[in-house]
Amino acid sequence: MKKVKITAMRKACYPDLMEQYENPLEHACDVQEGQAWIAKDGQKPEGLCDSAWESMSAFVKTLAQGGGNFYDGWMKNPNSAMISCNDGFRPVSFYLEVQDED
Repeated sequence: MKKVKITAMRKACYPDLMEQYENPLEHACDVQEGQAWIAKDGQKPEGLCDSAWESMSAFVKTLAQGGGNFYDGWMKNPNSAMISCNDGFRPVSFYLEVQDED
């Protein structure tokens, strides 16, 4: 299987929605833009948020198995995907890309 690099590209924050709908949290997302992980054998890398993994795992596994070209040409690089986690208050966009073999 191929390795897949997962990079946090952008983190949004919607304080108006948080104030209106979210119960106060002591600890929310601590992912930083530019932070990266390597998924080996299509498995969740240590330290990656479980919720984010749920949003991207099918794409990571497909890329790791040599698949790609999602949605018939969606991405300029067919061996990649841009996936956001499912946190509606502070979503993070992750770039997934197949790594060259060593």
